[in-house]
Amino acid sequence: MTGPRFGVWAPVYGNHGARHHPRDAPDASYRRTRDLIVAAERAGFDATLIAQHVIHPSDVEDDVLETWSTVAGLAEATERIELIGAIKPLLLNPLVFAKMAANIADISGGRLSINVVSGWFLPELDALGVGLLDHDDRYAHTREWLDVVTALWDGKQVDTGGRQAALIRPIPRRAPAVYVGGESEPGRALAAATADVFFINGRPLRDTRDVIADLRSRRTAGPPLRFGLSAFVIARDTDAEAQAEARYLQALVDAETRPEISGGTDPKTQMYRVLAGASRVGSNGGTLAGLVGSYDTVAERISEFHAAGIELFMLQFQPIDAELARFAEHLIPRFRRPSED
Repeated sequence: MTGPRFGVWAPVYGNHGARHHPRDAPDASYRRTRDLIVAAERAGFDATLIAQHVIHPSDVEDDVLETWSTVAGLAEATERIELIGAIKPLLLNPLVFAKMAANIADISGGRLSINVVSGWFLPELDALGVGLLDHDDRYAHTREWLDVVTALWDGKQVDTGGRQAALIRPIPRRAPAVYVGGESEPGRALAAATADVFFINGRPLRDTRDVIADLRSRRTAGPPLRFGLSAFVIARDTDAEAQAEARYLQALVDAETRPEISGGTDPKTQMYRVLAGASRVGSNGGTLAGLVGSYDTVAERISEFHAAGIELFMLQFQPIDAELARFAEHLIPRFRRPSED
């Protein structure tokens, strides 16, 4: 296995962590995201994840950036970084999406990947009028949708229920890699059958090993499944300084109310069951992965996760600009050979 790769969550929600951080005011504008991802690329980050919501899941009155026009813009604005665009199959016809993504893949020079998510925020699905499919039915729809999209990228004609068989031309020179995440049985089954990479929500090392072992045991054909991990990073010169910053961020988060998260979550969504009961900063597990401590401590934990099978660390920071630069200065060089950027 080569060394770990590092990505950053694009601030499409405005920020990650505390919504009212005094040095990280929410800003979900395209230019803010563009400038941050360009800076991340120059600093040595390998990837970015552009999440997808059309309605903000923390507060429906807050700004949230549209994903796929953003991915197209970033494809022009960047040169090297992998662009992982999230897509909810209920939101886009597979023929339209396959065509759109093929074009963005070409614009990016083959750097596009997709993160397929079935959706859990019910007010968003209801507002879009797409029909509130049951949790397991959404995964079944996702499997059918993804089969159509990947077949179209392979240049095949596909029956989508119309009179005319669907196809796209031109097809992408390199089909986008497929990332899938999900705590539930249908989510894991989908990943084992279709994914190139399984995204794991942040959690302790022992639990992460268990998830990796489970997903590897389910893979029956094709190349080995690869793994990414979401994590919120707080790194400082000493463990004590990092823990003090973690307590400060947690206090900011605890002082906030986010009614839509509890009121809008599908009760069958496993992510919030699995990750419940622990204080944390950030989304998708946040600080539960334990990347909080001195630079030496965080580097050691990254190495342990990498040895367990994590290839890509998709990271969150707050305040994002300063902490991203800190990670690039103090931690990325520890995992790069002298000849690498």
